[in-house]
Amino acid sequence: MQIGHLGELAGVLTAICWTASALAFSLATRRAGSLAVNITRLVFALGMFMVWSKVMRGYWTPSDASPEAWKWLSISGLIGFVAGDYCLFKSYSYQSAKLSMLIMSLAPPVATLAGAVILHERLSWLNGLGMILVLSGIAIVILKRPESETNRSRLNYPVKGLLLALGGAIGQGVGAVFSKLGMGNYDPFASSQIRAITGVIGFIVIITLAKEWRSIRFSLRNNKAMTPLIIGSFFGPFLGVSLSLLAFQHTSVGIASTLIATVPVFILIPSVLIFHEKLNWKEIAGAFLAVAGMAIFFL
Repeated sequence: MQIGHLGELAGVLTAICWTASALAFSLATRRAGSLAVNITRLVFALGMFMVWSKVMRGYWTPSDASPEAWKWLSISGLIGFVAGDYCLFKSYSYQSAKLSMLIMSLAPPVATLAGAVILHERLSWLNGLGMILVLSGIAIVILKRPESETNRSRLNYPVKGLLLALGGAIGQGVGAVFSKLGMGNYDPFASSQIRAITGVIGFIVIITLAKEWRSIRFSLRNNKAMTPLIIGSFFGPFLGVSLSLLAFQHTSVGIASTLIATVPVFILIPSVLIFHEKLNWKEIAGAFLAVAGMAIFFL
């Protein structure tokens, strides 16, 4: 059964999933550390992929994937899961997560440019307008600053943190293009499983070179980190990433990446309902602007 705007719908659902995983991983990271969370989430997701694949496809692993799919999806996993996510998580050590997420909003333009060069994709003027509205709305939401920070210079940011966040945006944008290149018509969940396998191998190498295995074992002894880790792994690298590949499969990487980047807008909902935070007019205006831009993609 064909569903109209399936790619765009999958992009929105990805953003919702990544909103849930962001909340879960932020809690898990405070309890176990970023490096431990990075590799453990992929290991948990691999277990979920194996069960899903066996039940739905009859395979424990993506053994039916072509060598070409393995090549490009593995490259995508290294660029997106390993290099991109490592840079993003590392940037949190130098600057606020809010600033890092603002720079991560550059991922859709990076994906659009890479998609044009590698996949020869083109956006219509209407899609371009939608992208501008969405990214403007995201920027307005993220740039809302606490009163205590209003007198702080906006240019007083650490260069290393900015470059790391930029590396995260480039990793996510370029990784999306290689995902689409390798996936073709192959199953999105199996494609995500290949990326997760490569991601685990990549982080094993990083942790081994950094000699961090002892600290990771110590971090994971915190039982309170396990529940948010499992929840985040389900909504993040398992369901969320698979839906993102479904989005890339059925629409351009630029449009899909723009819709996926709306996590800072969707996260306003639990901020109000769960954490009882109050929204200011900038956040409300930014959310409306982003939603208007998203609606254009469905015209």
